[in-house]
Amino acid sequence: MYILIWHLAPKYFQSCPSSSCARVRPVSMEIRLRVWNARPATSWVSGDPSFAVRNASRLDVSQTSLSLDSKTHKAVHALAQNPGSSVNVGKSTDSYNPFPNYPFTGTLRPLYPLSPKRAIPDRIPRPDYATTGKPMSELREAGQPPRILNAEEITKMRTACRLSREVLDIAASHVRPGITTDELDEIVHNATIERNAYPSPLNYRNFPKSVCTSVNEVICHGIPDQRILQEGDIVNIDVSLFYDGYHGDVNGSYPVGQIDEDSEKLIRTTRESLDAAIKMCKPGALFRDIGKTIEPVAHANGCAVVRTYTGHGIHELFHCSPNIPHYAKNKAIGTMKAGMVFTIEPMLNLGTNWSEVHWPDNWTATTIDGKRSAQFEETLLITETGVEVITAPVPAA
Repeated sequence: MYILIWHLAPKYFQSCPSSSCARVRPVSMEIRLRVWNARPATSWVSGDPSFAVRNASRLDVSQTSLSLDSKTHKAVHALAQNPGSSVNVGKSTDSYNPFPNYPFTGTLRPLYPLSPKRAIPDRIPRPDYATTGKPMSELREAGQPPRILNAEEITKMRTACRLSREVLDIAASHVRPGITTDELDEIVHNATIERNAYPSPLNYRNFPKSVCTSVNEVICHGIPDQRILQEGDIVNIDVSLFYDGYHGDVNGSYPVGQIDEDSEKLIRTTRESLDAAIKMCKPGALFRDIGKTIEPVAHANGCAVVRTYTGHGIHELFHCSPNIPHYAKNKAIGTMKAGMVFTIEPMLNLGTNWSEVHWPDNWTATTIDGKRSAQFEETLLITETGVEVITAPVPAA
């Protein structure tokens, strides 16, 4: 048994608009809570009205040395039931929430400053948007039918996708409590450069980082920052790279330490829905039937399929036709043909809400109710006899 002491910092009261906080006037006062099966908190939450709690499985709120009003009392109970996702901790005392007045739907907060843009050696070939942020080749080919790749192009796609998987697996091996998503970005960036490849997300439509890291209620396009991953979080790592003129694209969702049953179910269901969709891919299959395969798997497990974001064609262009919706009764056109390469990347939310809202960074998409979201992605090649997952893990020797 430990006694965990929560210091109520002055910064907390200055930023918190709730009347319950305002009534606790002495900012130097402490709340002492008896905690079972917990270790003392070692970090303070930077710039956010959350309390730093790690691994608390039971809090006896009645044992406080300060009388709490009902709102604060309920908030402490709620935090005790799900502490990991409520902690927004940076390694630096200078970390801050850049959007303090934004009505976040969940407990996650961005922690800035972002690290400087990572350098790309001159020897690395770059996609057309690397300098300007504008994918002009994509814009010129918008609306064109899916391309059929020849044997040489398919070989290059296999290589780019194999390298993408290697980088993803390296990044995933570092997922643990205590690492920041910015550190994951550095790992991805360096591993990509070591393979003489360019990290495709970097400066794509002005995205500032080399990988997307989407934590907890973030659906996709999370920007790596200073927040430390906490026990009980989940994180999606979306790796794309550009090698020898072609892009590879793959992602996965991972537990951070021990996670709750709902999060386990969410990750498992998302992977199962993708695998079911892959199985139906072959020449002559309809693109619209991918969503018809995914959505029943999601609904049977209490999840909703995000509709805003889709899978896509990929080759020399990062994103192109075909468009791959992941939900049923969609209007996608076209059939699969040998030589086509595209991604399937379902995003599933816990519960019934499939829609999203965006943070003011204009990238981070989160669930509208603060519930968690997960995603898996593979890049597929349609063959004469079926389908090849060209981002699949390479079997161990």
